[in-house]
Amino acid sequence: MDDAFAFIGSAFGEFIRFIVDGLTGFFANIGGAARSFMQGLSESLGIPLTLINLVVLVVGLWLLWKGLAALMRRAFVATLIWWLLGVTVLSWLIR
Repeated sequence: MDDAFAFIGSAFGEFIRFIVDGLTGFFANIGGAARSFMQGLSESLGIPLTLINLVVLVVGLWLLWKGLAALMRRAFVATLIWWLLGVTVLSWLIR
């Protein structure tokens, strides 16, 4: 009877180990993929990979998004203003 419970405990332990090893590998690969993505993005834009540059990039893209939203509302003057601001912010990064 003890052998049956030892077998069940061993199988359950192996299953938990399999799940933990799989999740560890998955999250390790996500970190590497994100790092590679950010490196490729910064190289293609010609900007150094710093936190400030990434924040300015996100702000510039957000301004362009606001311009697109204004265009969908048919607010053409607001669209031009948002796009001008977005392009100005992004031009600070990309030379």
